[in-house]
Amino acid sequence: MEKVVTECAVHHALPHPRTPGGHDSGPVDAPTTIRSVPMIDRAPPALPRAFPAASEAGVVRPSRSRAAHPEELASIPWLTRLDDEERARVVADLRVVNVEAGELLCRIGKPVTYWFGVIDGLLKMSNDSAIGMPITFTGVPPGGWFGEGTVLKGEVYRYNIQALRASTVAGIGAGTFHWLLDRSIGFNRFVMTQLNERLGQFIAAREIDRLARPDERVARSLAALFHPLLYPGVGDLLRITQQELAYLVGLSRQRVNEALAVLQAAGVIGIEYGGVRVLDLPRLRSFSAS
Repeated sequence: MEKVVTECAVHHALPHPRTPGGHDSGPVDAPTTIRSVPMIDRAPPALPRAFPAASEAGVVRPSRSRAAHPEELASIPWLTRLDDEERARVVADLRVVNVEAGELLCRIGKPVTYWFGVIDGLLKMSNDSAIGMPITFTGVPPGGWFGEGTVLKGEVYRYNIQALRASTVAGIGAGTFHWLLDRSIGFNRFVMTQLNERLGQFIAAREIDRLARPDERVARSLAALFHPLLYPGVGDLLRITQQELAYLVGLSRQRVNEALAVLQAAGVIGIEYGGVRVLDLPRLRSFSAS
């Protein structure tokens, strides 16, 4: 049976993993008082005009999965930590799916079957907006692997994972994940680092929620997406639109634009065609509007 990476909401559609032996948004607009320097060939795709709530979002179709291309395998940060046998097992098990903007990859309440990572695009992790105020826990940019805690515990998802833009996502079965934990020191170290850094990220997210000043909220939220260990695929340039950032921060697009202008004027970021470049990450993390 063909193995597929698909959203966790349609568990019945997934084969059992192998066990061990909103508005249109163009590029980030440069504030009218600050000149931007276009350096990216093209802007990220725009969000759909009616971006769906997670409770109303469509799901990824299993038939869209495929094997990974060589360049996609090369972008997986932990693959180089494996020996030849381990790598062969992963490459045989790993599947890739293209997720459209607004689609769900994982849905609250469904059992975990895969461990996922973002090859390209941008995802958001959120609560169930159908039963309360919508809360975005974090964004997941390129290079980010997520959900290891859920895979370790073998429990159902307590969050939704939704694509903010067209994204390419890879995944390995939970069985392969546990098989690697049982035999690979390098893989164990990667997962331990993930768990430790993720804990710090969520502690910081609680602090962000308590910040009253929008400029500081935008600064901290941006800094979280430039995490070199959790999101090594980002580097110093994050492809993101104002509307996507507004969805993650919980502010209007207009207010995000004003905050970006303040941060650029302070010299901590540079606004470029289709993205934001970090110029001083320590200052961005500790930015104060006072």
